Amino acid sequence: MVKIKLPPQPIKMGDLTQVGMVVKDLQESMERYWKLLGIGPWSIYTFAPPDLREATVRGKRVDYSMRLALCMAGPVQLELIQPLDGPSIYVEHLATKGEGLHHIQSRVENIEETLAAFEKNGISVLMSGKQGDGEFYYLDTEPVLGIIYEIFRRKTRSAPEAVYPPA
Repeated sequence: MVKIKLPPQPIKMGDLTQVGMVVKDLQESMERYWKLLGIGPWSIYTFAPPDLREATVRGKRVDYSMRLALCMAGPVQLELIQPLDGPSIYVEHLATKGEGLHHIQSRVENIEETLAAFEKNGISVLMSGKQGDGEFYYLDTEPVLGIIYEIFRRKTRSAPEAVYPPA
C-alpha cells in the first residue's frame, strides 16, 4: 500500500451503506446469490445516457453504461454491476482482476466538502456521474485502503425496471 500523510482529523463519512461487486453476467450472478445463499430479491436498474449524465472516468468526460442489481443483506446493500458500453472502472476491474469485490460506499450529504477533503489528501475521483437527483463518485482509495471508496448523494430512487426473482 502507498504511504500517504494522513490528515490530523478523519474525513467524516456516513455509515457504510453498500458493498459493490463487478460481474460479467448480471442475470447469472443474481441467480447464484439467490439459489446458493438466498440473497435477494434484487431490484434491477440500467444506468445509461441520456439519464446517466456528466459521466467522467479519470477526469475525462465519457459516456458509459451499466446494468446493476441491488438488494439488502441486513443493514448493508449489495450491488452487482455489469458494465455494458464505454470505458469505465468496471471494465478495467474485469480485465485486471475478474469478477468480484469492487467498492464500498457511504451516503454523504455534504458531497462537495467531502470531495475537497479527499482531494486535499491527494485522493482523486476515478469515475463519477449523475442519474436522476443523485450523484456518485468513486475515489482512488485503493492504493491506501486496498479498495475503492464510493460516495453518493440521492434524495429518491426510481422504481426498478425489473426484479429477480420475479414475484
